[in-house]
Amino acid sequence: MRSSDILIVDDEVGIRELLSEILQDEGYTVALAENAEVARQLRNQTRPALVLLDIWMPDCDGVTLLKEWAKAGQLNMPVVMMSGHASIDTAVEATRIGAFDFLEKPIALQKLLTTVQRAMKYADMQGNQALNLDRLGKSPVVHELKRALERVVPVKSPILLTGEPGVGFELVARFFHQANTPWVTPNKPEQLADAPLELLQKANNGVLYLPDIGSQPRRAQQGLLFLLSKLERYNVRLVCSCSRPLQELLVDPACDNRLLTALSSVIVPIPSLREHADDIVELAQQLLAELIDNKQVPAHRLTTAALNALRQYDWPGNLEQLRSIIKSLALTADSDDIDAPEVNKVLAQFRQEKPPEESGFDFNLPLRELREQLERRYFEYHIGLENGNMSRVAQKVGLERTHLYRKLKQLGVKFSRRGAED
Repeated sequence: MRSSDILIVDDEVGIRELLSEILQDEGYTVALAENAEVARQLRNQTRPALVLLDIWMPDCDGVTLLKEWAKAGQLNMPVVMMSGHASIDTAVEATRIGAFDFLEKPIALQKLLTTVQRAMKYADMQGNQALNLDRLGKSPVVHELKRALERVVPVKSPILLTGEPGVGFELVARFFHQANTPWVTPNKPEQLADAPLELLQKANNGVLYLPDIGSQPRRAQQGLLFLLSKLERYNVRLVCSCSRPLQELLVDPACDNRLLTALSSVIVPIPSLREHADDIVELAQQLLAELIDNKQVPAHRLTTAALNALRQYDWPGNLEQLRSIIKSLALTADSDDIDAPEVNKVLAQFRQEKPPEESGFDFNLPLRELREQLERRYFEYHIGLENGNMSRVAQKVGLERTHLYRKLKQLGVKFSRRGAED
């Protein structure tokens, strides 16, 4: 099956052949599956342009298959459900899961062609701004980011995207790009310094995206200042990204503060991946599905335990690090399933955990014992800070002196009676 094929999934051979003949007469290419198992195999090979999926099949119903694809991050093509006797509730459930539309059998010719045309047009638009942003997740934090971007779309000023490295700057920048208009980004840093006018000419009536301006040399900054004065003339929307904290840039002698002032009118912060950690499971499945579809890795599946292990990591490299690790796992896996031990083995190379002797605490202890260690250190610290004056210690830690003495005795913390009396 090719990525341009329409996949028809139906257990009735007559319907498969009829739909195939009609669509091929219209110039479409078609692949056929007589049941859900064959459909799974074909979908694992590549992403079709569109799926016509029968609801009632002997081995697995279409709604269950639709759920499987959605859970595995493989529902990234339009799916049109088909049935001769499905209830409204079934159609509503399929739409909720992610089905594009619903066709009732017997399918009228014009209805079929109109629905396929709409679905194919929808598939062609999968590179647009809304779908690109969906690749960041669907949590409230990401929805708030979308609302912030929608508010600044009408504004003609340059946009400055800020955040940690790897948060998906270009994905967000493409929110401002309109179909059939230029999208330009420098191939090398020297272009900004040596040929800023050429960049503007290429981006005429479109978007010029400049990544990581916080690391640009002085000459490139001067080129960017020149660009800013010519944007209106070329009707160019300038979108910049910066992964360095702006406070750090303000005190950096290598940074031209005039540039920051000019770019500070519209600043959109992009959340780190740990700020929307609830998206990690779905993002991991989605990234794996994309890598498989693009033939960059063999077909594999992330187990529930593996997804949980990914969910518990902090991701200092954010979305780019997640994609890199998913790709590494898929390339090195020796079975169809990628499990938690493989994930933890890869993540261990990136973790920077302090050993117990450095932190002073053994995190392998039971919680009660660890809490006692912490409390003991806490009271010893304040007793030393107040030179043994227990009245001031009691005031500092917010305890009555009687309660404080009892607590210190329980913990085995030594203190001076003289200090207590003072």
